[in-house]
Amino acid sequence: MSQMPQQAPVSKCPSCEEPLEPGDRFCGACGYDLSVVPAPPEDSPTVVMNGAAPGLGPARDEVDWPTARDSDGQGRPAPVHAAAELPGTDSGGSPLPSQEPSAPEEPAREPGRESAQEHSSGVRLDRPAEPDEYPLQAPAPRSAPEPAAAAPAAGAGGKVCVACRAGRVDRDGYCENCGHAQPRERDHMEQESGPVAAVSDRGLRHHRNEDAFSVGCTALPDGAPATVAIVCDGVSSATRPDDASLAASRAAGESLLGALPRGTHPQQAMHDAILAASHAVNALAAEPATAREQAPNQNAPACTLVGAVVTAGLLIVGWVGDSRVYWVPADRATPPARLTEDDSWAAQMVAAGLMSEAEAYADERAHAITGWLGADAYELEPHTASFKPDRPGVVVVCTDGLWNYAESAQEMAEATPLDAAVRPLHSARVLVGHALDGGGHDNVTVALLPFPAPPQGAGSA
Repeated sequence: MSQMPQQAPVSKCPSCEEPLEPGDRFCGACGYDLSVVPAPPEDSPTVVMNGAAPGLGPARDEVDWPTARDSDGQGRPAPVHAAAELPGTDSGGSPLPSQEPSAPEEPAREPGRESAQEHSSGVRLDRPAEPDEYPLQAPAPRSAPEPAAAAPAAGAGGKVCVACRAGRVDRDGYCENCGHAQPRERDHMEQESGPVAAVSDRGLRHHRNEDAFSVGCTALPDGAPATVAIVCDGVSSATRPDDASLAASRAAGESLLGALPRGTHPQQAMHDAILAASHAVNALAAEPATAREQAPNQNAPACTLVGAVVTAGLLIVGWVGDSRVYWVPADRATPPARLTEDDSWAAQMVAAGLMSEAEAYADERAHAITGWLGADAYELEPHTASFKPDRPGVVVVCTDGLWNYAESAQEMAEATPLDAAVRPLHSARVLVGHALDGGGHDNVTVALLPFPAPPQGAGSA
């Protein structure tokens, strides 16, 4: 059991010699703590400070014992000092430079802030005054000043901060100048490959972008141009949906761009590309990262896929899930069309004649998908179809993050710019903006392919 320290009976203050009353714990004149005064010994100690006990070691005159820090060298405790009353030294023992103010006036201080002289603990608070409000981690990108002409470059291959536009971005994704966290690469992606372009955006509600795309252009064995676009939408209820969509889009795109120059029929190439994408997503379920994330709920990575191949006279589409392909003719007086059928609950209800399309898509179960890519898919059924349009136009390949705000073919045509066939990247940005203006509740991805495929080297004006 702990005991309180017993006070030594003394008649005078060891610090200022002020007379004391019995039972005093502090000196009334100088405030000296009397509890630290040791009680007088009743007999000789075995070992004494500043000396040695007989027969136990050398005498004081034989050893240079240091003076005890808690005494003045004559057996009396040293007086207590406040930290501000003692001269400071640096880590090498040299005196610190004088901190005395040059002007006799007391500096102004903010209301409610305690000065060093007013603080009663004996610790100096003469640090620079702190503001009531701290600046943001980094200025808003739109209000950030342009970097000075003499500002150092970010370095070869380095990224410049989107906030201060001057600092270099480190490997962790933070600006070395202002500390601003940079947007993740997949939050907004754009790519243009010859005449085909795609844009993907995280949207306004999701914490990450789970969509992915792959675009490219190649040539058939006879030299005719061909353009390719694959768009994938990660299933949010699955594990690692962003990895699933990325793996599927890459695998399908590489499969198409490899098969078409070898002479594989575009429709067969699209079918094989979907199978390649399925294998890539299935492989994710066996990775250790997925196994860790699945516990305790087993849930394999999954995504949907939709794609299009455009040649000089043929349009091929393929899909699994509820992402879509729309045909928008250059002559807007002719009707547009939707070229895919959703693998969804709503589509099944309409196909079975149990509901009208309006009733089915108004149901809360409308977007429940019945087909997807993933190890836990019921049965993979790649859908492919071929078309031979008799007039020029543009092919819109998109996720439901866009078509939720332009569901019918006519609505999609109205949202698509008139010059989409010659400015696909600009038009893809416009369509993504249309979805964001509508609410941006989901990730938004769209790819545009002009039909017929123009010669290689053509692109957005």
